[in-house]
Amino acid sequence: MSPAAGRSKYLALAVLLLPSLAGMVVFLMAPVLSSLVLSFSQWDLIGEIHWVGIDNYLTALADPAVLGALRNTLTFILGYLPSVVIIALGLALLLNRRIRGRVVFRAIYFVPVVTSWVAVSLIWKWLLNPQYGLINFALGAIGIKGPGWLFDPAWAMTGVILTSVWKDIGFVTVIYLAGLQDIPEPLYEAAALDGATPWQRFWAITFPMLAPTTFFVTTISLISSFQVFDQVWIMTQGGPAGATSVMVELIYKNAFSYYKMGYASAISWVLFALIFAVTIAQNLLQKKLDRSDG
Repeated sequence: MSPAAGRSKYLALAVLLLPSLAGMVVFLMAPVLSSLVLSFSQWDLIGEIHWVGIDNYLTALADPAVLGALRNTLTFILGYLPSVVIIALGLALLLNRRIRGRVVFRAIYFVPVVTSWVAVSLIWKWLLNPQYGLINFALGAIGIKGPGWLFDPAWAMTGVILTSVWKDIGFVTVIYLAGLQDIPEPLYEAAALDGATPWQRFWAITFPMLAPTTFFVTTISLISSFQVFDQVWIMTQGGPAGATSVMVELIYKNAFSYYKMGYASAISWVLFALIFAVTIAQNLLQKKLDRSDG
């Protein structure tokens, strides 16, 4: 290829990519850089922007509200992440079997994923109503007095976790199903000939072969857990008594309820740094495990 032809090729690629690149710069990069600048400033959306340096970050790191929201976010992660991974893996193992109507079951489990968070949150808010909800009604039918759920600080986060697991479990299940179908069938046949039980085949073949899939779903689920907001805002708005106040919900309140755009931006960058550090740690851990397996 001549130099002129090569330049023409790259020019054509640049022209084709220009609309997407322009959109990325305007709607992604510019807001990100603007929030970084605002994090060192004080602005109420109306008046002038005042430079305050790192004061917003120092305030955020010592703010009891931020520390409480971080603690609640970690509580959500500890309840949500193992539940969605373990249950999704179990469902994937069941749906991977040759059973009648398994395509229909796969579609049913995926329906919550394509349902909006507003609809899901409102439905679960009704289900978890301590007086009229179906969940407490079912518990009462077997002689168990249901808790206050979203009205009880001790149970509100549990209700949010249940809603989130139900909504996301279909997505993780589909990913696990794809991973299961990539495992060569002769491995199971050879293990069966050697007398391995189904439980032994799971631990010796299925679970190790699904390690990359598990790492992927754990990573994306962990990142999304740090950014939990929709269900919290619709179901509890951080209550009762701050029991479900999480990082993104706190950022939203500071920005659009208290009009502290600079402080909200600083909290956003603290959250970004936390997610970035956790993601790097996960990748390093995965590489270390891969080297040890090799």
